[in-house]
Amino acid sequence: MTDKFFEEQREQSQIKAEIVSDYFFVWAKVIISTQKRYGRSGTIAYMDLFAGPGRYKDGATSTPLMILERAIQEPDFCERLVAIFNDKDSDNSHSLEEAIAALPEIGKLKHKPKVYTSEIGDQVVKQFENQRLAPTFLFVDPFGYKGLSLRLVQSVLKDWGCDCVFFFNYGRINAGLSNDAVSEHMVALFGETRAKSLRAKFEATDLRPVEREALIVDEMKKALEELGGKHVLPFRFKNPSGTRTTHHLFFVSKHFKGFEIMRDIMYSHSHKEQGVAKFEYNPAEAGQRSLFEFLRPLEDLEEMLLTAFAGQTVSFTDVYESHSVGRGFVKKNYRDVMCRMELDGKLRMEPQHGSRKSGTIGEKVKIIFPRR
Repeated sequence: MTDKFFEEQREQSQIKAEIVSDYFFVWAKVIISTQKRYGRSGTIAYMDLFAGPGRYKDGATSTPLMILERAIQEPDFCERLVAIFNDKDSDNSHSLEEAIAALPEIGKLKHKPKVYTSEIGDQVVKQFENQRLAPTFLFVDPFGYKGLSLRLVQSVLKDWGCDCVFFFNYGRINAGLSNDAVSEHMVALFGETRAKSLRAKFEATDLRPVEREALIVDEMKKALEELGGKHVLPFRFKNPSGTRTTHHLFFVSKHFKGFEIMRDIMYSHSHKEQGVAKFEYNPAEAGQRSLFEFLRPLEDLEEMLLTAFAGQTVSFTDVYESHSVGRGFVKKNYRDVMCRMELDGKLRMEPQHGSRKSGTIGEKVKIIFPRR
C-alpha cells in the first residue's frame, strides 16, 4: 500500500506539503532574525522522520526536496540549516539520498543533509529527550500512526524555538480507538487515561460521525496543550467527494507568533465562508459547518468583541493577540470588522476615522469599546 502511495502526488498531498514548507520558511526567518539580534551564530533544523523517497513516481517533488530547493536560494539558510530526514524503508531512504544529491547547487548548504534508515520508537524519543535541540521544525508524517506519540512531540517541543506539525490519520485512528490490537499505539498518541476515556464514551454512547470526529480532535488538542503545546491548530482534509474526513494536520507551538504564522498559512490554503477560513481542504467544497469552536462565522466576531472588551480602551494589537488565541479569525478579519463597527458608531478609535487611511487600523491605534 505504501508503494502505491508514492506512485503519484495527490492534490491533498500537494496542499499538505505547501502548508509545511510555507510555514518552515517563515518560521526559519523569524528564528534566524532572533539569533542575529542576540549575536548567535547557531543553526536551525528541519526534521522529517517519515520522509519517503523524495520524488513520487510521476516525478513530483515531495516535502523534503521542496524544503531543500527553497533553502538553497537563501544565503542564511545555506549557512544555518541542518536538514535531517529518516525513513524506515531502506529503498525510500536510498532514493531520497540520490534525489538530494541530484539537486542543483546542493553543495551550497554548509551542513550536508543527513538521511537515516530507522524505526521511530522509544530509542529515538529518548535521544531527543536527553538533548538540547537547536530551534527545530519537526514534521511527522507516518503512513498510519505507528511512531507518532505525545512523547515524540514533547521531546522536541520542550526546547526554545521548536514547533511541530504532524499527520493525524483520522480514519485509522478512529477505528484504532476501538481495537484492542492497537491499544498500545492509541495510548502513545492520546495518553492512557484519555485513550481509555474515549473508548468508554464510544462504547456507552451512539455518537454520530460528526460528533465522534469532534470529540477525537478535541481530545487530541487537549492532550497536546497539557504537554506544553500552548497553541494548537488542526487542519482537516476531506475525501474527493467531500463526504468524510480522511486526515488532519495538527500544528503545535508554545508561542503566539508561531500560531499566528501557521494560522495565516492555513487560512490561505483553506476553503472559506464569508471570509472566515474553515481550516479544511475539501475537494468537493461541501458546504458543511465546521466542527470546531475556533471556526466561528464572521458575523459573530462583532458581538464577541463588544462583550469581551466592554468598557475598555485597548490597542488593536492587544485585542488581536488576546482574543484570536484558539480562534480561526486572522488579523484581516479583525481589521475589517472593527473598521465597520467604527463606521456604524459601535466603537470609537484614536486617532479617529478620517485621520487614518480608510479601512486601516495601526497596531497602536486605541480602540474604545462602549460599556454594556
